[in-house]
Amino acid sequence: MQNEPLDIGELTVPNWSAHTDKMAEVGFLTIARRLPSLVGQALRMAWQASPRDTLATVALSLLGGLFTAFGLLATTGVLTALFSEGPTPDRVMAALPSLALVGAAAVLRTTVQAGAGWAQSRLTPQISRLTEERLYGLTSQVELVAYDDPDFHDSLERATTRGVTVPDSVVSSAVDVVTAAVGIAAAAGVLGVLHPVLLPLLLLAVLPDAWAAVRTARMRYAAMYALIPVRRRKWIMADLLAERESAAEVRSFTMRGFLLRLYDIVARSEQDVMLGLARRQTVARLVGEALGGIGTALVYVALGVLLAVAAIPLAVAGTAVLAIRSGQNSLANLMYATNRLYEQGLYFTDFLEFCAEAERRVTRPRPLPAPGRFSCITAEHVTFTYPGADRPALRGVSVEIKQGEVIAFVGENGSGKTTLAKILSGLYEPDTGTVRWDDVDLRQVSPDDLRLRTAVIAQDHTRWPLAAHYNITMGTDKGEAALHAAASVAGADEVIAELPHGYRTLLDRRFKDGHELSGGQWQRIAVARGFHRDAVLLICDEPTAALDARAEHALFERVRSHSDGRTVLLITHRLASVRYADRIYVLDHGEITEQGDHDTLMTLDGLYADLYTLQATAYR
Repeated sequence: MQNEPLDIGELTVPNWSAHTDKMAEVGFLTIARRLPSLVGQALRMAWQASPRDTLATVALSLLGGLFTAFGLLATTGVLTALFSEGPTPDRVMAALPSLALVGAAAVLRTTVQAGAGWAQSRLTPQISRLTEERLYGLTSQVELVAYDDPDFHDSLERATTRGVTVPDSVVSSAVDVVTAAVGIAAAAGVLGVLHPVLLPLLLLAVLPDAWAAVRTARMRYAAMYALIPVRRRKWIMADLLAERESAAEVRSFTMRGFLLRLYDIVARSEQDVMLGLARRQTVARLVGEALGGIGTALVYVALGVLLAVAAIPLAVAGTAVLAIRSGQNSLANLMYATNRLYEQGLYFTDFLEFCAEAERRVTRPRPLPAPGRFSCITAEHVTFTYPGADRPALRGVSVEIKQGEVIAFVGENGSGKTTLAKILSGLYEPDTGTVRWDDVDLRQVSPDDLRLRTAVIAQDHTRWPLAAHYNITMGTDKGEAALHAAASVAGADEVIAELPHGYRTLLDRRFKDGHELSGGQWQRIAVARGFHRDAVLLICDEPTAALDARAEHALFERVRSHSDGRTVLLITHRLASVRYADRIYVLDHGEITEQGDHDTLMTLDGLYADLYTLQATAYR
């Protein structure tokens, strides 16, 4: 039924918007107290990105304020000459020198402001590059187990979704704050020079605008916070309606109308909030402008009184009006930049905190190189618990793998097979126990150095949006012979032979001339990737999950023939593939319950025999 009420579920606030509620609650004084710290952090990052452009941006912005003040003071000379007694041509001639100064100040102000804008536009992409390189340099370097830590993952989400995008905005807003503050200071300085009593008039003229700016900004942030769950659901619906991954099921299940109804619900919710925001902001602006009008009227009344009692000359009053208008414009810019700086600063703080946390999770330099080869890998009493888990994934596990052996880890899902393989290859470090390659403790070995000695063929391999040859070589340079040999051993050469551009074919249909592979074809590419590494330890984690029976048999034959002199660690649920392994370790709930070759384990009549018999029965 088209009119049936739709349940769109609970709308939750995503982590990357966790600070918007804070912005909706704070006042301007709270913001002002944080300004020095935020401006300092932003300028330090800008200096790191480009000292020259940072210096040019700040210096030229300050010069712009000075020329503004100089132009206002020169205006006094123009007005004094024009309002003096005598023939008009004489008064105009007398005003020309001051008028020339006003013009020169305007030209210089425009020039330095353009220069500041140019320097700032150069600074922005440099800051973006610097922050992105810092973030992704850390995310690709932290210990692998960090990605299994929910707290780290939440922090990563905030940093990548919003944190990495705001540093350049923080710097821009900081520069805008400094520029606007200089403009206000210039106006205040001019009024102070003209007559001290004129300074309070500046406050009287600008405070209503300041109130309206803060009020409307807080309304906007409160509305944005209310819209977070709605917009999140809207983005999800938009992805379902427009992304390739869901396009087939949208059509096969005729979901277009249903999804459009869901989209309309959330879109109307967003529309209602934005319409309400527009109404309330308009009221606030009208009140602010009304109060500003009253303040301006009082300014003119005060100036009239000062003129009436001859406290200031007419020329000074005219200059004061110009200075007050200039101060009002600068204050409006300051209010906008300050609110923006505070909001972006919250996410900027997220970025800085994540980087500090990631740096603590980067493995420190270690003294020993990884052995070029090994005679035996041993793990003794290894335990390991994933962050936030209630029970260990491995409990007191001990294994021995000799050079050149084919070793199999088998067991039901969640038994710890893959975790143990990652510990043996140095991807994870055990909580307790030791792992040694010969006599070398892996805790003393550089992880990157160790990973050059290992290769992993994983079931959940990455489908890199790169050319076919890069999907195999992964950026290494071993020559064409090594590339073709690895592809041939894995059977990937047959896949590549069918591609329109051979090894140069881009394996991603989202790009022009890109090509998509089937699951089994991708599996062969992943196997070739592992063979190309030519490592002393080859880990095959469910390498045949996407292959048909014939391809699976051929692959295992190739693994056996290719493993001459190498050590192969095989993880699989297809127990027919492990019959010829030199030794089989059976894991159950993080413990090794059985070990031996196929015949020995079948004689034990334990878990391995049960699983093997169950699979074999299905083929009878």
